[in-house]
Amino acid sequence: MNTEFIYQKDADNIVTVTMDMNGPVNAINDGFIAALKETLDRLEQEPDLAGVIITSAKKTFVAGGDLNELIAAQPGQEEGVFTRTQMIKSLFRRIEKLSAPSVAAINGAALGGGLELALSCNCRIAVNHRSVQLGLPEVGLGLLPGGGGIVRLTSLIGFQKAFPYLMDGKKINAEKALSEGFIHALAADQTALLATAKNWIINNAAGSEGASQPWDRKGFRIPGGNESSPGMSQQIAMASAALFKKTRGLLPAPEFILNTMVEVLRVDFDTALTIESRQFSQLVTRPEAKNMINAFFFQMNQVAGGKSRPKIAEKHTVKKLGVLGGGMMGQGIAMVAAQVGIEVVIKDVSIESAAKAKAYAENGFAKLVAKGRMTAEDASRALARIKLSVDVADLQGCDFIIEAVFENIELKHALVKEAETMLADGGVWASNTSTLPITRIAAASSKPENFIGMHFFSPVDRMPLLEIICGEQTSDETLAKAFDLAKQLRKMPIVVNDAPGFYTSRTISTPIQEAAQLIAEGVDAVRIENVGKSVGWPVGPLALQDEVSQKLSLDIIDAQIAMGLRKPEDDPTPQGTALMRCLLNEHGRGGRVHGGGYYEYSESGKAIWSKLKALYFKEGVDSAISDADIRDRLLFRPVIESLVCLQDGVLRSVADGNIGAIMGIGAPSWTGGYLQFVNTYGLERFAERCTTLAEAYGERFRAPAIVADKIAEGANFN
Repeated sequence: MNTEFIYQKDADNIVTVTMDMNGPVNAINDGFIAALKETLDRLEQEPDLAGVIITSAKKTFVAGGDLNELIAAQPGQEEGVFTRTQMIKSLFRRIEKLSAPSVAAINGAALGGGLELALSCNCRIAVNHRSVQLGLPEVGLGLLPGGGGIVRLTSLIGFQKAFPYLMDGKKINAEKALSEGFIHALAADQTALLATAKNWIINNAAGSEGASQPWDRKGFRIPGGNESSPGMSQQIAMASAALFKKTRGLLPAPEFILNTMVEVLRVDFDTALTIESRQFSQLVTRPEAKNMINAFFFQMNQVAGGKSRPKIAEKHTVKKLGVLGGGMMGQGIAMVAAQVGIEVVIKDVSIESAAKAKAYAENGFAKLVAKGRMTAEDASRALARIKLSVDVADLQGCDFIIEAVFENIELKHALVKEAETMLADGGVWASNTSTLPITRIAAASSKPENFIGMHFFSPVDRMPLLEIICGEQTSDETLAKAFDLAKQLRKMPIVVNDAPGFYTSRTISTPIQEAAQLIAEGVDAVRIENVGKSVGWPVGPLALQDEVSQKLSLDIIDAQIAMGLRKPEDDPTPQGTALMRCLLNEHGRGGRVHGGGYYEYSESGKAIWSKLKALYFKEGVDSAISDADIRDRLLFRPVIESLVCLQDGVLRSVADGNIGAIMGIGAPSWTGGYLQFVNTYGLERFAERCTTLAEAYGERFRAPAIVADKIAEGANFN
């Protein structure tokens, strides 16, 4: 007899099944399946059964499927995946077919398989607490809900309402779940939850309408209608067009989900369940699914769990933070720090400048209040934590000071010398820089072991990644404190070693440089943008360069040359760099903020600058280069740069590289990160393609030695 599903029958013949699997959560694995099967066997033999309550002894209801099993599935094993999926579905279907009504008493998160189990019950009641989340987020892992989630949710609330929950993996709280029709009632706490569930069973005895699933009742109609209903074909067509615009055909999971949703509108319920299983089994062995599971679950958990944090037991909490500079980055840092309860001092050259930073936070908090993500009282308290100053003495006693001024090493050195003594004993100085070497900036510090880089991404209050950079003398204690602050600020921290541009900045610049090189060679700019977007980047590389600004990119190059960090003759794309200098110096095209770059901008939108083609386009060159070569030139550059960063020790782990690429610099999610892309492409095939590109377009495409090393080891980048 299983001991992981606690079976309790009361005097009213109501059985409460409390799931309590070994381990921290209830996961749908072999043990769970065996326990559920045994429980159903017993319930189906239970005399005078009045009803069943399914609940959890864990903080979560059910966490979902075992991703270790899913990522292990290989091409050719689809039939086995299908059979297993159908078997799990048959158990959920048995819950629906019990002789007595069933209630899911949801005490914590019910995501993925957890919600699919709950949807199999006749009634769903949830504790009204912030820990309760409901949703089907499988699409974010490159999968689809395989336990009946697509079929049941579409049948329950209709195609139109179910679409964003299935396509975007939206998670909702208990109150929203009630208003959207996911659940039937709310309860104040665990005691009230079970009492409400029992009362519902008493009021919905076997044979009553509530004791059966809607789709099992005669005359059932899906809300909003089936495929032949008026207007439904138009809804489907619009959904398909919107989906392709969003994914560009690069993510199979959303397409599979939409296909299954349409089938739900066409066929009977049980046939739809079978179709869903078939779609799931075809999807789970796809490389995109494996890449996304690896990145968004396993490696994300590694990074968030502190794999790169030194093994120092004491956790550090920042109480007072100094922010030097109230510009775009400083104001965002101040806002997120105040929001999590940290006292913040913004020091700038004038109170007026610092006040602009506080106004940014005030506006940001107001938006959060309007969206229901923050109360007005919490916003007021957070704003009150931000103090404005022009006096360095106001920084006295700061646990952390983050310098967030523009990229000028002399200015940064001056600030270190002026304000470093204001730090509390053991306090940390951090520079928010995207390109300047931390070791060089730390040269002005009297305590370089307490000096570190913290590269935030703009806008700070919305971008989740934080790149922590260790200088040559940064201590483990300082790194641990910076990591803890990142978590305190609710950021995803990756840790890298010092180098010009670190990891993210030097990598994001490579497709931009390659795009400039392609234009200089004579390739049409519009074609470059279209091919670039087909890779899966949010915007084309030329549009991205305009946002970054050609002037800033050239300023960084010139600053690194002046500091001896790079040599002009080592430029991998000299024609592209010369093109940018020409556009800036001769045509005033310095980027969007400077009035235009590759694009010209107007109230009606943007278009490639009309004179660009006349200046650079060469029809013979353009036609000689294939779309495949353009695509690989743009994509392989950041992949190769990521490999170089790993080889040179800038990246400390593959997980940091993949998560940094996806969350910081827009690596397409289907790749699983630029390092994971090599695994999926195949290391030998990748090396061969690099050789072909290098022979045609230059040594910058030569595969780094680390690829040959991995091939010799018979290993991947893990």
